Amino acid sequence: MCEKFNEMLRISYIAAIGVIILFWRFPDAAGEDCSTVTALVSTCSNFVLYGSPDPIPGSPCCTAMTSLNNLADSGVGNRRSVCRCLMDLIDTYSSNATAIATLPGFCGVSLGFVIDPNTDCDYVDQYAKLEGR
Repeated sequence: MCEKFNEMLRISYIAAIGVIILFWRFPDAAGEDCSTVTALVSTCSNFVLYGSPDPIPGSPCCTAMTSLNNLADSGVGNRRSVCRCLMDLIDTYSSNATAIATLPGFCGVSLGFVIDPNTDCDYVDQYAKLEGR
């Protein structure tokens, strides 16, 4: 009985290490999970929904936009994933798309792409390289 338990424990450790290595080696493997991007944008919900108050640098909304930019800069493919999540948000909340699109600019943050329904997220990493990111 004890040997079976030890064997199961060993297999569990190996599986856990495999998952950790997968996400460490391929950081954008979970990139399409938009919960982080949605949570960061939701910090600006008053502006997005009501148009005021304008986000200003140092506000919680702008801190979230800076975090969004840091997330986009944090690994290969992350900018593309952030872009896709933002495109999904402006598609879902189309009546508030303009407000969502203006958030980085109000906060003095450049994500390396324009939040616009016509933006092709497959190329944002290339654009970012041209900007020196």
